[in-house]
Amino acid sequence: DVATRAHEFVESVLKPKHLKPAPPHADWNYLVDISTKWYRNYFYFSATYCSPGPSALAPSFETPFARLEYVGDQQFHLSYMRHTGQWWELYTALSVEACLQAISDESHFMP
Repeated sequence: DVATRAHEFVESVLKPKHLKPAPPHADWNYLVDISTKWYRNYFYFSATYCSPGPSALAPSFETPFARLEYVGDQQFHLSYMRHTGQWWELYTALSVEACLQAISDESHFMP
């Protein structure tokens, strides 16, 4: 149920809001996709970036930007990935709908 709702949310809200056409003559990383996946009791939102520059280590890379941790009774803790590479929990015991709303509205969860 969570994966289905999140997929619909990514397709209808996040992708239209954040995905833009590739810039002409791009030398910098740019967002090309947003995806989701379960891993153990965590549900991740990830962004895939294209690295077109001549010094790029790889043609693309993926980075997670939001994480829902299932804590039981249809409740989740919501975290974002800090610039330090560590997860920072902002909310506890939210419903799926409240988590998706926070990801949509708050700048901490931008891909």
